[in-house]
Amino acid sequence: MYGFWKPRVLGGWRVPAAGPVILAVNHAHNIDGPMVMGTAPRPVHFLVKKEAFVGPLGPFLEGIGQVKVDRESTDRNAIGNALGVLQQGGVLGIFPEGTRGEGDFASLRAGLAYFAVRSGAPIVPVAVLGSTERRGRLVKAAPPLRGRVDVVFGDAFEAGDGSGRRTRKALDEATVRIQGKLTDHLENARRLTGR
Repeated sequence: MYGFWKPRVLGGWRVPAAGPVILAVNHAHNIDGPMVMGTAPRPVHFLVKKEAFVGPLGPFLEGIGQVKVDRESTDRNAIGNALGVLQQGGVLGIFPEGTRGEGDFASLRAGLAYFAVRSGAPIVPVAVLGSTERRGRLVKAAPPLRGRVDVVFGDAFEAGDGSGRRTRKALDEATVRIQGKLTDHLENARRLTGR
C-alpha cells in the first residue's frame, strides 16, 4: 500500500495489542480492505466474498489467512472460521454493510453484531477516507498513484449490553448500538482529516 499510495494512519494505537478484536471497516472502494491490511498494527483476517477467490488470487488470499464467505446463504464454514480467528486471539476484519457502497455505515447487516456478541471481542471502528475522491490516470478504477488515503482507527467498544444474551432481540439491539458508534466514528474521522 505504501508503494502505490500515501496512507496516513491515525489512531493505530487504539487497536488492542493482543487478544481478539474485530475491525469494522467502511467500504466504498476495492482497495479499502487491502489498505487496512497493509496499515493495521496487527495481521487482519477479512471476511471476503467467495467470488474474489478466483485464479491466482484464490490461493494468495487463502495463504494470507482471508476467510472465504458465500454471501448468498448462511455459510456455516465461514462462520466457524471467523469465530476461530477470534478464539485464537486474532483480528477479524468485517465490512458491516456487506458490500461496497457509499461507505457511510447507513445499513448494517447482522453479521458484525453476531460475531461481536458471540465472541465477546471488542469492535474497533475503522474509516478509510480518500479511496474514492479521485480516479487515477493510469488505472481508472483506483485512486491516483501516490495519492493520500486516510485510515482512521477509533476507540474499541463492546457490542453487547453486558447481559450475555444472544437472542435475536439482543443482536438487533447490538446492531443499533454498533451503527451509532460507527457513524459517530466516521463523522469524527471526516472532521479530523478534513474529508
